[in-house]
Amino acid sequence: MVLIVMGVVGAGKTTIGRLLAEQLGWEFADADDFHPRSNVEKIRHGIALHDEDRRPWLAALGEAIAHWIDEGRNVVLACSALKRAYRRELASGPQVKFVYLKGSADLIAERLRSRHGHFADEQILASQLADLEEPQAAATVDIAATPQQIVAEIQKKLGLA
Repeated sequence: MVLIVMGVVGAGKTTIGRLLAEQLGWEFADADDFHPRSNVEKIRHGIALHDEDRRPWLAALGEAIAHWIDEGRNVVLACSALKRAYRRELASGPQVKFVYLKGSADLIAERLRSRHGHFADEQILASQLADLEEPQAAATVDIAATPQQIVAEIQKKLGLA
């Protein structure tokens, strides 16, 4: 199974994804690592990515997901997956499930202000919120809880507990 933990920048995808993978004994992957260098530089400078920028990134993610499924690997993937079209491209079969980390813009902005060492910051949040098309077919979890509570809720909602 490939479990995609999705949401806007600052929602906690990497933190929650790593903790969830650890508790399940699964592999963890971060979609940020699949971006071409040009995308990382744009984001670092507060420049929002467009669909054309995301095309090679989505293709690389799609290939990785297909490979993981073919090999029967269980992977938690932290990935923004903001638009329905992106999720359709990534959902290559019933083995791919989505978890949406949902939170208020104020809470996420507060978290971003206290975060250091990541190439995306509060500048990119507004564009991601504008691009976000909230998923209907995902386990939705409120990010106001602690990481441990969020992971427990995800496991419960997906029957992985």
